[in-house]
Amino acid sequence: MTLATPTLHTARLRLRPFADDDAGHLFALHGNPRVMRYWDSPPWSEPARAERFLATCRKMADDGTGARLAINRASDGAFVGWCTLTAWNAEYRSASLGYCLDEAMWGHGFATEAAHALLEWGFRTLDLNRVQAEVDTRNPASARVLEKLGFRREGTLREDCVVNGEVSDSWVFGLLRREWRSPAAPDAARREQL
Repeated sequence: MTLATPTLHTARLRLRPFADDDAGHLFALHGNPRVMRYWDSPPWSEPARAERFLATCRKMADDGTGARLAINRASDGAFVGWCTLTAWNAEYRSASLGYCLDEAMWGHGFATEAAHALLEWGFRTLDLNRVQAEVDTRNPASARVLEKLGFRREGTLREDCVVNGEVSDSWVFGLLRREWRSPAAPDAARREQL
């Protein structure tokens, strides 16, 4: 089953399917050691990795297992990074959330904004009941993004990654449909109070 990769808009961002000309941006993003510090793989050293990443995005859509979206700033089209829902299981109504942002875009709330839009699409379009995310325990900024979105920390995967000989733990976060705060909910509540 094919899953159409959506184009989503927020106040400051445009989330869209990847294009072949995104390869350079992807290589710069994943080649940055600071961006990749808490990932389960080392920084990219060969441009061909970006081509394989793009092929994986297309395969994910073709197989119906998820959606990975490029993020651009709406004001000037600058490449911000990407956001994804992977491992979509229609029977269990579950998926995994991930995101990766350019270092220059950190600290502006873009990860939260992009992930919120993708989650809203996932809960509405894919009828998700549960979304899971994992974060390296040394990355509190990413954990805060998830907490702002309503995720709850559910446990720790001890020594689950070894990258370049460095062992690390991961926190597992979960968000259930009944805990999701849709952006329409506060407006509806406010209208009811008037």
